[in-house]
Amino acid sequence: ERTLSIIKPDAVKSGYVKSINSMIKNSGLKIIKKKNLTLTKEQAAQFYSIHSDKPFFNELCIFMTSGPIIVQILEGENAVDLYRKIMGATNPSDAEENTIRKEFATSIQENAVHGSDSKENAIKEINFFFKE
Repeated sequence: ERTLSIIKPDAVKSGYVKSINSMIKNSGLKIIKKKNLTLTKEQAAQFYSIHSDKPFFNELCIFMTSGPIIVQILEGENAVDLYRKIMGATNPSDAEENTIRKEFATSIQENAVHGSDSKENAIKEINFFFKE
């Protein structure tokens, strides 16, 4: 199974990429493709269009275009669920110990990483960044 991981601008800027990727690899997931990029406003709006009616949408787009991100395809057994478990709760203060967000996130918005929330979305999200 495959899932998408985004290491967000806050974590890239803070130098947490290696540590986050170590946590990913230690969980048994493989990073099979990787891309460094900075999202345009259009790409961010398109990628997060599911949230376009939410009050935080504009802030999210501004944040996600504020610096470089790392997008990765992760592969492994139950990759979607496993990565969501490793990420931890969206709000870092609710995240369990030894999760990415507990270790590296500073707020609900600056929460270090994104991961697909379902197998269906994983396919869509991977195709968004890695059109084959």
